[in-house]
Amino acid sequence: MPYGNVFAKINNEYYQLTGAEKKVADYAVAHQQKTQYMSISELAEEAGVAEATISRFCRRLGYKGYNAFKLAVANSTAGRSELNPLSGEVLPEDTIADLCQKIYAANVDAMTQTLGLLRPEAVRAAASLMMGADKVLCMGQGGSMILAQEAAHLFATALPNFFPVVDSHIQAMLTAQLTRRDVVLYFSYSGSTKELLDNLKIARERGAGVILITRFPKSPGAAYADVVLQCGSHEGPFQGGSVAARIAQLYVVDVLFSELCRRDLEGCRERRELVAEVLSDKHI
Repeated sequence: MPYGNVFAKINNEYYQLTGAEKKVADYAVAHQQKTQYMSISELAEEAGVAEATISRFCRRLGYKGYNAFKLAVANSTAGRSELNPLSGEVLPEDTIADLCQKIYAANVDAMTQTLGLLRPEAVRAAASLMMGADKVLCMGQGGSMILAQEAAHLFATALPNFFPVVDSHIQAMLTAQLTRRDVVLYFSYSGSTKELLDNLKIARERGAGVILITRFPKSPGAAYADVVLQCGSHEGPFQGGSVAARIAQLYVVDVLFSELCRRDLEGCRERRELVAEVLSDKHI
């Protein structure tokens, strides 16, 4: 395998590791399946070390960074987990019925996790920020940008101040011109991409409100957010952009949309009627 057996590497290098790095090694070896789903912030907290220690640990083992380390962990543990027949990864020998049931269970589980993670006070705070905003810029990178576009589309059916911003350069340009009456709604499963940190830092400097939808509430991006809305669904390193994770985030969007609309039911009803009338001309 291209990444080698990471646990064999840990064993070979163990006595050359620092005391803090040994804490990371001990945790990863004891929690092999769990480690591949954790963010660097979560692993740092569980192991009781700084994030910089984990980065050094990964480089010492010959990996470019934490994501490469997680890929190696996933490779090294592949096929060793016991899969619940109604959830988990689809197997080659599964029937179509098994496949359908497993995917259904994974998607329902993502929704259930999200329901348990959503804090009512966070939903209220996010809705209040957006309700009073002159404009709300919906952003993300990669697959998360698709979610941001979906959110902007949904909100635009009832509220006129939501706009998707796709290009990373334009994101930076528009973020630099935000005011205290504007809001950024950012989607990032990991909460730890470079563009995310760059844009949210600028938004905070401009005094704009920041709402982050993420899996990891202690991620680097969360430090720049006024409100963090946590979505469920564990996504392994080989499952980037999984449908279950997207469903979890879309569920959060639907909750936000409903909360915003019920604060101005009559206004939202009138605007949705206008939108429906205009769009009716687009159909044959």
